[in-house]
Amino acid sequence: MPRRTRYNNIDNVSTDKTLKQFRQWREERRRKRKDYSYVIPNKPPQLDYLHQNRVETTMTWIGHSTFLIQYQGLNLVTDPVWAMRMGFQRRLCEPGVPIDKLPRIDVILISHSHYDHMHMASIRRLYGSDTTILVPVGLGRKLRRKGFQRVQEMSWWERVRIGEVDISFVPTQHWTRRTPFDTNTSHWGGYVLESAQSPADSKPPVIYFAGDSGYFRGFAEIGSRYEIDVALLPIGAYEPEWFMTSQHTTPEEALQAFVDVRAKLMIPMHYGTFRLADDTAREALDRLEADRKRRDISEDKIRLLHHGETLRLPHLTTHPMASTPLVDTERIPQLSGRFK
Repeated sequence: MPRRTRYNNIDNVSTDKTLKQFRQWREERRRKRKDYSYVIPNKPPQLDYLHQNRVETTMTWIGHSTFLIQYQGLNLVTDPVWAMRMGFQRRLCEPGVPIDKLPRIDVILISHSHYDHMHMASIRRLYGSDTTILVPVGLGRKLRRKGFQRVQEMSWWERVRIGEVDISFVPTQHWTRRTPFDTNTSHWGGYVLESAQSPADSKPPVIYFAGDSGYFRGFAEIGSRYEIDVALLPIGAYEPEWFMTSQHTTPEEALQAFVDVRAKLMIPMHYGTFRLADDTAREALDRLEADRKRRDISEDKIRLLHHGETLRLPHLTTHPMASTPLVDTERIPQLSGRFK
């Protein structure tokens, strides 16, 4: 049997941890006393609108790294996980939109194969006769063995066109494993969505979905290659930092990544859905807000979503003297008070 390819990070940054380190983390966790009473609010989804919309750019947070994104007439789902349990941990809140209430899904984007980003039962429920699944290189074979035929692998910086959308696969700093024998045998990354049409007077915003990542120099390179308008960036599962730092960004590092990719709007994700590490949703949000103030970043640059909430994003004018806000700033509650 041929030797399987093992994938690496930029600069060969290792995320490996020893059994001794893992046991040290578990011992630290037993000694901690955390308040998990705060739960991200759920908002009743706009189901009729989501089923009818084929024009506006929208994103609806389902939870964790799962979004329904409507873009150039396509319905896309990122890292589909509707599971109510992740290992021994129960989901902390209901999915923002029940899986059977979604519109027909055209594209599924999978950033990597970890269970909290690729839930097979959810994919099976979403997969239809015309659905395409985009996955990192090395992961296609596993999906095809599960019976999914329209699967396309992507390598870093590769671009594909589906309908009127150009989808690029970009680097992250992470790792992957689903069994004891397949560590890093598939890659990991994020996705950038762009309009495939040449704009006349306006264009949809460019969306960057970061998947799962530690902080790395690749964020700056992504920012130099794409004109990103909206960045979906992870802010949770960072504690203890000595254990998680190479694979998960802290809230402060996520804000630095937002600066690096030069986006106009940040939407935090990857927090408040599963207890994957020792940080809480309240801690992540408080640290994000404190660092926003320290950096003097305007509140309207960060948009916190409720589960089930749909954010509508306007098309952006291409006129050099015009400026189109990505959100209606008068309708956004202050970042510091939205989830109190």
